[in-house]
Amino acid sequence: MKYQIKKLLSAFSLYISSFLSGVLMGLTVAPVGAWFLAWIALAPLWVLVVKKSKLLLPFTFYLLPLLWGIGYHGVALSWITGIHPMTWLGVPWWPSLAITLFCWGFISLWGGIFVAVWAAVMMRLRMQKPWLRVLIGTAIWCALESLWSSGSLWWSSLAYTQSPHNLIILHLGQLSGPNTVTAAIAVINGLIAEAYLLTVPRRFVNKYLALATGLFITLHLIGFYLYSYPIAQPPEAAIKIGIVQGNIPNIIKLKPEGFRRAITGYTNGYLTLAEQGVNAVLTPEGALPIFQSDLVNTPIISAVEKKGVVAWIGAFGKQGRSYTNSLFTVNSKGEITSRYDKSKLVPLGEYIPFEEILGKLISRLSPLNEHQVHGATNQIFETPFGRAIVGICYESAFPEVFRRQAATGGQFILSSSNDAHYSEAMPFQHHAQDIMRAIESDRWSARSTNTGYSAFVDPHGRTLWISGYNTYETHAETIYRRQTQTLYVRWGDWLTPLLLGLGVVGWFAGKTKEAH
Repeated sequence: MKYQIKKLLSAFSLYISSFLSGVLMGLTVAPVGAWFLAWIALAPLWVLVVKKSKLLLPFTFYLLPLLWGIGYHGVALSWITGIHPMTWLGVPWWPSLAITLFCWGFISLWGGIFVAVWAAVMMRLRMQKPWLRVLIGTAIWCALESLWSSGSLWWSSLAYTQSPHNLIILHLGQLSGPNTVTAAIAVINGLIAEAYLLTVPRRFVNKYLALATGLFITLHLIGFYLYSYPIAQPPEAAIKIGIVQGNIPNIIKLKPEGFRRAITGYTNGYLTLAEQGVNAVLTPEGALPIFQSDLVNTPIISAVEKKGVVAWIGAFGKQGRSYTNSLFTVNSKGEITSRYDKSKLVPLGEYIPFEEILGKLISRLSPLNEHQVHGATNQIFETPFGRAIVGICYESAFPEVFRRQAATGGQFILSSSNDAHYSEAMPFQHHAQDIMRAIESDRWSARSTNTGYSAFVDPHGRTLWISGYNTYETHAETIYRRQTQTLYVRWGDWLTPLLLGLGVVGWFAGKTKEAH
């Protein structure tokens, strides 16, 4: 009996350790922002996976990575609980709570499955040499992040744990995108774990710990070199952009009161910025919750015709019997000359995956009656100042959206968002995502949100100005058009396939050596 209790307590302590190390990784992002924990928080799981894989049954073994992933994603994405209550959408209080808990639980479990898949590979590497485990473990983590981010549900990569605080390491993203930063974090954690697992001789400093330290310093030196590169600011490339943060709570946004506040707030904000001599004004996602056909009759269009200052207005576009979440260019004559449709929609919030099946079980949370649809993936957004890179809200988490537009000639970033329905940590994490996209593409970025945080960011990820939260604000900054192309913009994520290839070569080389 005592043996069984001791065994149970031992297993329980393993699960608690795994969960808590995942929680530590979750604390790296807003609202805590303890970014430095990312460099050690994966190591405990790495040790447990390698050391305990042969001692635990499959079900009990996979609980280790599952709990780590739930701890990480559950803490990092806890801001999603801010959607409750959804009474403003007509959802009663208790069903709203149930939907909120379901969404939080689902994304946490989704993150746990990600880590469990990684652990399944690592379990098969337990008899390999430590350097090969580090190489393949890092490659598989990067490959899984690429796979997950190619779908519809993605946010918390290892890379974004460093934003916005460690701008130096984020510059590795210019080489091969965010997976470069993810690989750096994974390999350092792997080497620390292997240093702990190296029991002969047991020393505080061994070759793996020394390698982890040297690599950590080297990677930051490379990042510092890229960070120190001067940014050209030729006067002919300058654009003075103004943003309007309307601060219209979602609870009233679709009511007559909210629409009146939107029309008044965005029109007055536009006029204020036009008087300040801006070249263009950017508004948030869905600033005016109306369709394009109704946009032409609004006071803000009349103001554009009068002042002759370009406006980028968030509204809805028609696509057959469905609609799109769009950003429109209104030129100095008040004409709509270009349109960008949001291509990455929020699952359950803006569309229902497998709607034929789930649509009968889950009530749509969309504020309009029609179905919202994805925009095309190959859009080009022309403006009077040249081609722009556009990201609407959730798209900030998907680097490929920005990379593709930069590769096709986008010269500056326009980010338009509405984070009003989440807790305060979410818009700050959103700002952190936009910082990464600015660095990776080497572009200036203007970000306009409904309730915060609106901001201007330079190509090194430095925030030039950031708004308050739940405030009405207007602000103008000068940004510069750029046509540079980073290695990542030109070649995409070349590092992940390289790591996978090296891992395969190392695996077969080891097998060949064993055979002889």
